[in-house]
Amino acid sequence: MDHQQTLAKPATLAGTSLHTGAKVTLTMKPAPAGHGIKFRRMDLEDQPFITACVEKVQMVERATTLAEGSVKVHTVEHVISALAGMGIDNALIEMDANEPPIGDGSAAPYVECIKAAGIQKQDALRSVYEIREPIHVETPGGSLITIVPDRKFRISCTQVGPDGRYTQYFSTEITPAIYEKEIAPARTFVFYEDVKGLLEKGLIKGGSLENAVVIRDDSVMSKEPLRFPDEFVRHKILDIIGDLMLFGRRIMGHVIAVRPGHGPNTEMARRLKAEHARMLSMVPRSVTIPLGEAVLDVNEVMRILPHRYPFLMVDRIVGFEGENKCTGVKAVTINEPFFQGHFPGHPVMPGVLQVEAMAQVASILMLRKPENQGKIGYFMSANDVKFRRPVVPGDMLFIEAEILKVKRNIGVARCRCTVNGETTSEGELMFGLLER
Repeated sequence: MDHQQTLAKPATLAGTSLHTGAKVTLTMKPAPAGHGIKFRRMDLEDQPFITACVEKVQMVERATTLAEGSVKVHTVEHVISALAGMGIDNALIEMDANEPPIGDGSAAPYVECIKAAGIQKQDALRSVYEIREPIHVETPGGSLITIVPDRKFRISCTQVGPDGRYTQYFSTEITPAIYEKEIAPARTFVFYEDVKGLLEKGLIKGGSLENAVVIRDDSVMSKEPLRFPDEFVRHKILDIIGDLMLFGRRIMGHVIAVRPGHGPNTEMARRLKAEHARMLSMVPRSVTIPLGEAVLDVNEVMRILPHRYPFLMVDRIVGFEGENKCTGVKAVTINEPFFQGHFPGHPVMPGVLQVEAMAQVASILMLRKPENQGKIGYFMSANDVKFRRPVVPGDMLFIEAEILKVKRNIGVARCRCTVNGETTSEGELMFGLLER
């Protein structure tokens, strides 16, 4: 897992807003790890902040608007898209108006602003939500967005104009290098028949052929030729990246979109938020769990480990932290077979089985690496093992493992078991990985 990133120093961009037509100066500033992306209205008396999250989305007509009470920030998608596309997790965006400058209608000016500021790596690890089951959103008007499992972040999009005009398709992995070259330069566009309605609604007051492409019948009107033959669908992907980042964390998955728009995009961000909350609800709320890429249920655990009842000591993996840490869970019930003979009048989980649970979680952590998949982890030794308190029926046992070192097929892990935040056992384990 990568580390979080912020800007190395402030950088400023000035211009005209698309919908309000106001002059605005925008400054991107570094922010601490875990800060996320926040906007600040410097033109207002209290200089209030608005967090870029889906809960703050107020309006999605032709742009995404965030609001905190009566304070609003319009058309945030290009700024957020550029930050996300270039790998920035934490930034403070200060503006002296309620809408960022539109520039040339693309995210390229914001990318140049980010490059001028520089990118700074931070100590904290980046939180990435791995999509493990398809998530689907369908909205009136024929918009479809589905996210399916993938080991990378990829977007495949089909843009369909009125009467099927300018139907375009593009599919790409999203990395900073690809984003800067293939996505960021794509400009916003509008069909000529929609312009009057937008003006009547008080929108696109700052619009011109210098910051948007206008499509009239089968003709394209702009100050310069199209930057890509499929520039319109690339701009749709640009918007998807910005809107989905309102979920609050990056995703690992393949986004498949047909006729996307800010409404469907932000609805998918809400679904992602809900699915992530559902995932976390699978573990007790009274215990703080490190946020990781995904939950592994017992069936997925059994696909990794060769153990089965009654010697499978892991019910679920609830979080990964980078490549070297993970946390598993075992619900200890009175139905465990070892309670029949281990202090039956005062049932206590054997300490050696806690050590076995540690070894199994550490094995999962090692076997998760691509080069180790398909192997078996054999427990070899335990050092400095200590038992702190008994584990009894009804306890929820959390098993934490951290890989300290790996040499060829031998791994050493520091592990501990906890109940309600208190350590029950801990130790340093060594195990080997062999072919099945």
